[in-house]
Amino acid sequence: MAAGAVVLAASLAFTACGTRDAGPGGNTGGGDTKTVKIGVIAPLSGDLSPLGLGIRNSVELAARQANESGAIPGWTIEVAAEDDEAKPDVGRNAATKLAGDPEVIGVVGPLNSSVGQALQPVMDGAGVALISPANTNPTMTRGAKPEESPERPYKTYFRTCTTDSVQGPFAAKYLLDNGIDTVATIHDKKAYGQGLVDAFSKYYTENGGKIVAAETINPEDKDFSAVINQAKGANPKAVYYGGEFPQAGPLSKQMAAAGLNVPLMGGDGIYDPNFIELGGRDGDLSTSVGAPVDTLDSAKAFVDAYNAGGFSEPYGAYGAYAYDAANVLIEAMKTSLASAEDVESAREATVNAIGGVQLQGATGPVAFDEYGDNKTRVLTVYKVEGGEWAPDFSSEFNE
Repeated sequence: MAAGAVVLAASLAFTACGTRDAGPGGNTGGGDTKTVKIGVIAPLSGDLSPLGLGIRNSVELAARQANESGAIPGWTIEVAAEDDEAKPDVGRNAATKLAGDPEVIGVVGPLNSSVGQALQPVMDGAGVALISPANTNPTMTRGAKPEESPERPYKTYFRTCTTDSVQGPFAAKYLLDNGIDTVATIHDKKAYGQGLVDAFSKYYTENGGKIVAAETINPEDKDFSAVINQAKGANPKAVYYGGEFPQAGPLSKQMAAAGLNVPLMGGDGIYDPNFIELGGRDGDLSTSVGAPVDTLDSAKAFVDAYNAGGFSEPYGAYGAYAYDAANVLIEAMKTSLASAEDVESAREATVNAIGGVQLQGATGPVAFDEYGDNKTRVLTVYKVEGGEWAPDFSSEFNE
């Protein structure tokens, strides 16, 4: 779940948030045009707001471009953004508000898997499409037993990112391939962090690695000395962390202070410049979905448009995924709104159309499988070098 100019040129994992006006030069809804809204639910305040604001802005960019090009004749797209504060109960209230707005046809978000789990039944009950750029918990699309007996729990839910069932093993294989065969794991007890560590640990141990310590923290903690001492006593070659950058940065800094001089590796939740600012060290690692930005022309176009768009916040780790999610909705709306009298009556048709959308997005090809997951499984390992994130290894992962 993850931005300064360096990351703008280094990766596709970004976020976006939108305002409700069409932007300079856009279609402002005059004449006989009708209004349709794309909702955004993301943390727009608090520690994770750098990621949430990137999500909102990226959706706004997609809507602005669609209005300027007249992508859906007769309709003007507005963006309605709600702050979930990275809290499930706040997110649920935001979902209820947007689902109750008859002009909302779909929602992009949220960032956190735990918030997404609170949103899913609300959106599904209202028939509103929900496309997350960042939720990676496998159970959200494949049910309680995603590997043994996958079953889609909510037909209105999709995601443009990949899942922890891919990201965790990808990280585990990278460490094993680089001779790191003992690891201490730490997670923050949240759906994202625990799910990531579980997926990592399963692949790692099944393929010859040894988990020498398995610890947890509370997201509110500031002093991690107890878990660091436990990990240090087990003499691991690396620490694998499941959680997000507000805790991961200080954790890495405190590891070094305690003499635990091994890399900290995490998932996309730590892939953000703020991780480094908060204490992340050279040699620390993260995984993030998608290929490095300089390998995709579509990504370069997104970055250029975003940088020219007048946004005061960077797009962050999930901006491109939010941009693609919004464009999936827009593509589906070309079908569902073609003969619709109002938005509410077109919600079901929009959900049905999303399943058939195929586009070349900022993150690469976007298309969904029968569970609502993006079929693309390309991931990248990034390493902190000289105080900046740099791509280290990128590959499609199909194990």
